[in-house]
Amino acid sequence: MINPTKREFYVIIEQDEDGYYVGEIPQLKACYSQGETIDELMANMKKVIELCLETKSDEEIPEFIGIQKVEI
Repeated sequence: MINPTKREFYVIIEQDEDGYYVGEIPQLKACYSQGETIDELMANMKKVIELCLETKSDEEIPEFIGIQKVEI
């Protein structure tokens, strides 16, 4: 059975100049975190998503469409 209150978010992950993984949720403004490993980053992202959702409880969250690669 699917949990109707469960939400799914996509994390954009980059690696900074110090080697840390930095994640951002494009649907939630200013919702980002970091970690030394991908596992640590994802655990931190879950926590920060919950915090972001608390502050945006009355706002509509836009649907994530996707990411496209562009070559130039």
